[in-house]
Amino acid sequence: MFGMVRPCRHRLSEGLRAQWTAHLCGLCLALRRDHGQLARVVTNYDGLLISVLTEAQAERTAGRRRTAGPCPLRGMRTASVARGEGARLAAAVSLALASAKVRDHMADRDGLRARAPVAFAARRLAANWGRAGARTGSDIGFDTAVLVDAVDRQVGIEALAGPGTPLLAVTEPTETATAAAFAHTAVLAGRPGNAAPLAEAGRLFGRLAHLLDAVEDREADAASGAWNPLTATGTSLEEARRLADDALHGIRLALRDVAWRSGVCTEGHSADGRLAHVLLVHELRRSVDRAFGTESCGHDPQGAFGPPRQDGPHTTEDLSKPGKRGFLAGCAVAAGLCCTCQACCADEFEGPWSRKRREGWCNNCDCDCGDCGDCCECCGNCCSCGDGCDCGCDC
Repeated sequence: MFGMVRPCRHRLSEGLRAQWTAHLCGLCLALRRDHGQLARVVTNYDGLLISVLTEAQAERTAGRRRTAGPCPLRGMRTASVARGEGARLAAAVSLALASAKVRDHMADRDGLRARAPVAFAARRLAANWGRAGARTGSDIGFDTAVLVDAVDRQVGIEALAGPGTPLLAVTEPTETATAAAFAHTAVLAGRPGNAAPLAEAGRLFGRLAHLLDAVEDREADAASGAWNPLTATGTSLEEARRLADDALHGIRLALRDVAWRSGVCTEGHSADGRLAHVLLVHELRRSVDRAFGTESCGHDPQGAFGPPRQDGPHTTEDLSKPGKRGFLAGCAVAAGLCCTCQACCADEFEGPWSRKRREGWCNNCDCDCGDCGDCCECCGNCCSCGDGCDCGCDC
């Protein structure tokens, strides 16, 4: 349900915050409309990037937004939400990956899924999601088989990985899957020339997703005996951080080659690509810092691997707490969070599957934007105090 890119509302301008919410709600409603209420549990923050990228490239149309009815996660308020092929592609990708993930856990016989009745229900749910994702993908010209194949290959690669195996060999399937999804946004938007740079950005985004998941779960996996790519390949945190910083730099360069929708700001950046820029440049960098427990730039030798942060909802996890929930138990908790509005309105809540502490979507944050006067003139994003803007737009 949650992803790497979780922007704080205080770091987004009012307009960008409204756009972000429109894409998140658009993904959720596209899942409900095409596949039923239960499919909404695969809504995730990273999936909405597909919708953001598609809209940022496509010419404006009258039907790109619609007014959605009241929802508990919006405090029972109506809202303008994204619609169209971008939201449907995001839904197809989310369903296909969720289906593959459930099948992967089934193969590992994790938790309750080792019990026959639960295994049977999970297997049917995974099959239904897989077919639903493939159907929606086919409607918009995207073959979700590339995503399923990537997850299937991941199992074999992990089985063969050991000390000395290059970490990038382990992250390759994830990179391939996200590259395909990012590139197809260019097709939907009618800008085939953007497919190559977006594929590169997607490949590096997939690398980061795999790396940060491994970093965040490293100690918990060691305690439970679960497989972790860093431990299995003998990769140090320093090397993982170097790879993460290289990926951030590569994404920033790739996005500069993307032709966004017409309209540019004074610094030469597309005015309509601002949300994509904020999420994939600024917020992604903060996700890396959060995973490694740092606030400073990864190249700062004094701060790159300092003590974990203890100043808010993104503190280091207490390893004594219970382990991850099973898939169906997590679904039940996710439904409860939605019905009680805790995901939106609580200061903190426990992740339904990971059991990690999460900040409420509309409440506290970990940023210092109230004390920072340095902002990116191109995207309106508040930069880290003292660091300046890292987007290359000479702010």
